[in-house]
Amino acid sequence: MSYLELSAHLTVRPGCFEGFKKQAAEIIRITKEKDTRTLRYDWFLSSDGTECEVREAYTGPEGLIEHNRHVLEARTKLFKDYADNHFMIFYGEPSQPLLDLLKAHPVGHKWFSFVQGLEPSPVIPSRIPGEDREAASLESCEGRRSQ
Repeated sequence: MSYLELSAHLTVRPGCFEGFKKQAAEIIRITKEKDTRTLRYDWFLSSDGTECEVREAYTGPEGLIEHNRHVLEARTKLFKDYADNHFMIFYGEPSQPLLDLLKAHPVGHKWFSFVQGLEPSPVIPSRIPGEDREAASLESCEGRRSQ
């Protein structure tokens, strides 16, 4: 897994929902205009509008570092005026520059390293869906016939 995935969790301050949505839209606008290594940047709100999850994916740790540079001012305003309780969960291998960034901008976080899975992440499909299953199905049929 050479890319980096993460989930950021935050809470919306009471009475700040409209301001929160406006500031989130500004951060997304900046991301679309400036980022070159961002593969996914999707914001989700709980049904009561009090919690937010941001699902992110980058070409690697350097993608998150680039993204941070671009949105730093707008994200600072988000947490100054509208949101609290920022916590990030990383899926991938940490790099020293990324660890240094987390020290400079302290945020609660946890790392998970990839162990094993069914297929590569749908963020970066490396083959045609179902292709491997069809080949495996054919191989298992061939194996049964020769027994």
